[in-house]
Amino acid sequence: MSDASSMDIAERKRLDALDRFRIAGTSPENRFDRICRFASELFSTRMAFVTLIEEDRQWFKACSGTEIQQTTRGESFCDHTIRTDAVLVVPDARADARFSDLPIVTGEPFIRFYAGAPLITSDGHRLGALCIADTQVREQFSERERHALAGLAAMVMEHMEIRREGIPNATAASFANATDLSMITCDPTGRIEFVNQAVLDMFGFSRNEMIGRSIDMIVPERFRAAHNAGLSRVAAGGQSKLKGKTVEVSALRKDGAEFPIEIALSVWRDERGMGMGAIIKDISDRRDRDVRLLRLASQDTLTGLCNRHRFEDLLREELGQGTQLGVLLFDLDGFKDVNDRLGHAVGDALLQAIAVRLPAVLDRHATLSRFGGDEFAVLLPGAADPRAAHEAANAVIDAFKTPFEVAGHTFRVGASVGFALAPNHGSDGEELIASADFALYRAKQAGGRVVRMFEPTMRTERVARRALRDELLRALDRKELVLHYQPQVIIETGEVFGVEALIRWQHPERGLLAPAAFLPALEQSSVALDVGFWVLDEAARQMAAWNAAGYPPIKMGVNLFPAQVRAGNLARAVGDVIARYELDPRFLEIEITETITLNDDDQSLESIQALRDLGVGVAFDDFGTGYASLGSLQRYPLTTLKIDRSFVRDLLAKPRDAAITRALIMLSRELGLKTVAEGIETPEQEAALRSMGCEAGQGYRYGRAMPADAVAELFSGIHPQRLLRA
Repeated sequence: MSDASSMDIAERKRLDALDRFRIAGTSPENRFDRICRFASELFSTRMAFVTLIEEDRQWFKACSGTEIQQTTRGESFCDHTIRTDAVLVVPDARADARFSDLPIVTGEPFIRFYAGAPLITSDGHRLGALCIADTQVREQFSERERHALAGLAAMVMEHMEIRREGIPNATAASFANATDLSMITCDPTGRIEFVNQAVLDMFGFSRNEMIGRSIDMIVPERFRAAHNAGLSRVAAGGQSKLKGKTVEVSALRKDGAEFPIEIALSVWRDERGMGMGAIIKDISDRRDRDVRLLRLASQDTLTGLCNRHRFEDLLREELGQGTQLGVLLFDLDGFKDVNDRLGHAVGDALLQAIAVRLPAVLDRHATLSRFGGDEFAVLLPGAADPRAAHEAANAVIDAFKTPFEVAGHTFRVGASVGFALAPNHGSDGEELIASADFALYRAKQAGGRVVRMFEPTMRTERVARRALRDELLRALDRKELVLHYQPQVIIETGEVFGVEALIRWQHPERGLLAPAAFLPALEQSSVALDVGFWVLDEAARQMAAWNAAGYPPIKMGVNLFPAQVRAGNLARAVGDVIARYELDPRFLEIEITETITLNDDDQSLESIQALRDLGVGVAFDDFGTGYASLGSLQRYPLTTLKIDRSFVRDLLAKPRDAAITRALIMLSRELGLKTVAEGIETPEQEAALRSMGCEAGQGYRYGRAMPADAVAELFSGIHPQRLLRA
């Protein structure tokens, strides 16, 4: 290896050693400043320095007699000093060719005399120098003086070693004071030795108030005996039961207030003996949150009643003790109308009023719970007799006979109640609640505001209905659902102007099923949304197919499920199929029923108005059979009114039905709506409707619902321009 390479390696090691001290470029420190002042006084010089030689610069860690921060390495005396183990003495720098042109010689501070001893590490690396200097020439610098200067340099090196060893401790202390974690240590007697700022903030003491005091100052008095016993056991060499664990205990603030903390304890032994430390966390917020969560886990936030989770826990406990009991489930008749008309804030206030009234009519041992929405439950311990449960159920219904006065409104709402008894109707809580739910369903089917007790046949019927819904979902996936089309005609001419798309189920085992066999189950399930949009898409696809075949366009009527309106994307879905199949929206008519209009909310109205904005027609189907008000005809942007078949069927036999039909036709005409009478089967019915001024009809008189390929025969007599006027 060449001499140059050896020198490069040695220099790199020297610089690495200097870097490990982490001192070059740092701020002044008193320990080094004091040594400089002492050296200046000892050798009677104007200046003294502690320098550190980096790769390209000389850094002045300490100065006496002048202020210099740094020079380049090549413009320094000390770069020569570190090349030897001996003290470098320069009697007259102006006379020494090595230094005569240095800026610190020719300019401030005008150094003439220099003596420097290298700062040598224990492993022989020379990091810098302790040097003295003067503006006057000094010809003599004795061996004793050289030895003294080298001794002071060794003292500087010792302080640098001490400083380096203290860096981790200083860093740890700075970190401890900067962190949000509260740290505390104590000696074997329990005297506090160290606390960081977070501990002071947590407990409210100053550092002087804690250092040297017993750890008992933060331990509540009732726990001190046990705490000191554990401390003594560990100090005697025993094992701490808390070491390595995180535990929750109580602590004491300066003001005497107790609060919960989480503590993680550490124990160690060093040259002084045993030491202990802990990281402490104030868990007051967590405890408060846990209390709130526990309350939320068991309490309905709106009414203050126990919630379903807590109700099921109580039910499970009672059943576990073999208690005979009853479970009542009830929901409110007419509550949805309150929410729809007046908003959820008023609806919530009504629920709160109900929660206040009902406990007063129930046995004191009964537990009233709100399951959610307007559904409530009652747990009746000891109610083995159906008569007792029936009495409690009737008490619930009677409680609603008195109107509720809430938020300036008077409400008359009722309740439907179903109940089940243990152990006859269920051996566990889930089964018992399900049985009561079956009974509640039957109570609502009976018209509401009645009581029904669970019977095994209810479960069978409900299970069968659920199974039918599951089968319908599979039918949709397997493409077993099909559309048939029933013609609509102009009564005066018999001309077909449109069809209504009607769903059928091509069941693989039961054959072709009419809607009555499956629609009730479908309408009450989540499958209704998927099936409804499938019907819309299939009807639109068929329209496009007829158009592509060159047939004259006819109006396509498509029925909606209420779920499609509630979904909020009805207009977008209709717009998508119009664009996808390139349809004229004037030939598409969406049929809605009173179920949709009875909601009478803004979303329903906005959805229907959006359809009209697309140019799509909107027909009111089965009008007059339920509770739809005349206001619905005025509120909704309708284009067609369809008179239900129940009026047409007895049109000739019942004068009252004839009068209602005539009135509906007149009303439709006055509102500017087209009128279609459904269920026309005979020439006599057709003639009567014609005389009343009814424009169009639909029924077996003109044809049953038929497959798409059979509709082609109807197209021959269709005149599109007359159709659009119909």
